[in-house]
Amino acid sequence: MTDAVLYDCDDDGIVLLTLNRPELRNPISDMQVIDALLASLERLEADSRARVAILTGAGKSFSSGGNIKEMRPGGALNAGTAAATRLAYKRGIQRLPLAFSRLEVPVIAAVNGAAVGAGCDLTCMCDLRIAGQSARFAESFVKLGLIAGDGGSWLLPRVIGWTKAAEMALTGDAIDADEALACGLVSRVVPDATLLEEARSLARRIAVNPPHAVRMTKRLLWEGRRVDLASLLEMASAMQAAAHATEDHEEAVAAFLEKRSPKFKGS
Repeated sequence: MTDAVLYDCDDDGIVLLTLNRPELRNPISDMQVIDALLASLERLEADSRARVAILTGAGKSFSSGGNIKEMRPGGALNAGTAAATRLAYKRGIQRLPLAFSRLEVPVIAAVNGAAVGAGCDLTCMCDLRIAGQSARFAESFVKLGLIAGDGGSWLLPRVIGWTKAAEMALTGDAIDADEALACGLVSRVVPDATLLEEARSLARRIAVNPPHAVRMTKRLLWEGRRVDLASLLEMASAMQAAAHATEDHEEAVAAFLEKRSPKFKGS
């Protein structure tokens, strides 16, 4: 069992996922880290206690993205030939955005320090993002003569819009937490010392809701990124029928009419 990603679930059903390579600023290009993060996402999806997750980085950085030392020929990010490198990406880091897109448990990125390159894109794989005041974001691939091989060109424009995404990607320049807030990359900026506390507060606001409704709502939001309105309405009607049949829906209606707090059981 690797400690590259730490997994902790509290009594409220809030799971804390921590990238745990602080000595390297939490790169996510190494296969050990990729496998550990994928295993954590699979565990999260299967965990009946889990209502919402927070993803953060140990130490002073969220994630430095790719390990530049692994970009030399023969490294994890440069297999020596074009064909081999293409397969290395498909079998490596490209599994992450696909796994996040399939995940129905909402994930909040609590961004501490730098989120650079693939680290920036990792924040965009999450559903919500809040930043500590020291957070910095950079879609910096172009500065290394590279492109976003992890789906960043799909993810970033859908989070902040095409124009700002193009500026970030084509210049490779970093933006600070306040600029990230202004362009919608994060929903709030908080003092570094209270980042996890604020993330947990947001997570609790999600976790109090019926888990099936939360998961279906997230699924519809993700599907809405890629399908037309008619297709989304078909999905919504099917999911709404399922939602109406849950005990949690009945409890929510009863609690509202009886003017009391609901008690959801995830059924």
